[in-house]
Amino acid sequence: MLTEIEPSLPSHNEMVAHMLQSDASYNGKFITAVKTTGIYCLPSCRARKPKPENVEFFTNPNAAQGAGYRACKLCRPDDFYRGFDPEEHLTEQLIEAVLAQPAAFADVKAMAQTAGVGQTKLFELMRIYYHTTPADLLLRARIEAACGLLLNTEQTIIAIANEVGFDSLSSFNENFRKQTMLTPSEYRRMPETGRFSLALPNDYPSRQILGQLGRDPVSLTDRVVEQTWHSTCRLNGQTGVLLKVTITLTLAECSIVEQPALTASDFATLHSHVIAGLGLTNDPSRFEAHVAKSPALLPLIEQQRGLRMPLVHNPFDALVWAILGQQISLAVAYRLRQRLTELVGQRLTQDFYLAPTPNAIAQLTVEQLLPLGFSNSKARYLIDTAQAIVTETLPLASYYRKSATRIERELLALRGIGPWTAQYVLMRSFGFSDCVPVGDSGLTSSLQAFFQLEQRPDRSTTLALMAAFSPYRSLATFHLWQRLKPM
Repeated sequence: MLTEIEPSLPSHNEMVAHMLQSDASYNGKFITAVKTTGIYCLPSCRARKPKPENVEFFTNPNAAQGAGYRACKLCRPDDFYRGFDPEEHLTEQLIEAVLAQPAAFADVKAMAQTAGVGQTKLFELMRIYYHTTPADLLLRARIEAACGLLLNTEQTIIAIANEVGFDSLSSFNENFRKQTMLTPSEYRRMPETGRFSLALPNDYPSRQILGQLGRDPVSLTDRVVEQTWHSTCRLNGQTGVLLKVTITLTLAECSIVEQPALTASDFATLHSHVIAGLGLTNDPSRFEAHVAKSPALLPLIEQQRGLRMPLVHNPFDALVWAILGQQISLAVAYRLRQRLTELVGQRLTQDFYLAPTPNAIAQLTVEQLLPLGFSNSKARYLIDTAQAIVTETLPLASYYRKSATRIERELLALRGIGPWTAQYVLMRSFGFSDCVPVGDSGLTSSLQAFFQLEQRPDRSTTLALMAAFSPYRSLATFHLWQRLKPM
């Protein structure tokens, strides 16, 4: 089902369009060189735009230099290709500050002032690097800070609301419930009761979500029986638990099977695992409002309103799945994951395992994986990726606060990780909202059917068609996948 493709230059028309738009999301995909000035730039360069007939394109600065061009002093393309993007760096520094002390930022204006940019520019930076808005990110930072204080201090709820930056208790309660599906009191009581019940949205698509969670018939980590999702959740390198989540009309009732001694931090991890898996971290309302404005796009959601995308809480699990799924059918990928889990996963019960850790896979050899049905290259890619994580060449654990552009760039630097894999992990684990797994055969088949095309769209056409859904292309991709195999 999945087809990884090698990086290559986009089409000439596509490059011209993104150059004229100063589109930073295309930085790293091509270099623009201007014949009349002898200067080469990033696609995002804000200098006066040249006429398209005076431009030629290159894959990287070395190629442009080889043709006699010199680097632009405004957009500094050489810095970018050395791994330093000034705007990415500025945005990541701001996010670090907001997440560390959300109450220090009264509003978006305060964020913009700290970054030293106007509010319009801040919105642009947040869209490009984090696929969100400044207000949404500030709200997320406040709720996350509140979650930590609820579990680890004895402060009153109103004191916590004030400490993280809310000016009223009612606003705090309303936003906390929207983000966590629990009241602050219910969240605080999780370690005491050992269970929690999430309030589901009115239009929650339980049938589709349970279908997604139970789609792998040989999974050793996740299984759905009627209305109940069983899922193993790793808490650290040594331990984990089996969760039982039963979906009713209004609730997701979560309990732990054979509950060991757990810390408050463990319950925070379990809660995050469940709301990510149930797709409760991505609200589809803005996407649906965006699509509803276009008669041509509206049919995409007419039979699937309320659809959400389940996420994989552990990014290493998502990365392993993406590598296993490259260039083979889903059925074969399911079998490979089952055999890998049996080999180096951690058995919890007779039927369930914890997924393998990077350490466990890093210690494997290619020869151990070949009898399981792995190709030589797939085995090598999987082991190399695990070893890069263990040695922190790929600092996966730190990516939680990093930009989509940085994560994608560092993933692509690994052998065996192409654009499809990087985009898949960005959207299915980190939850970035504007990703397109270009090269996915399911996506191109569904686009062909939806837009009634005579042939499957190529890379350039795929991006052009998906542009209509931006900045919600991740959820649009998920909708298109579901149309291919409606449940």
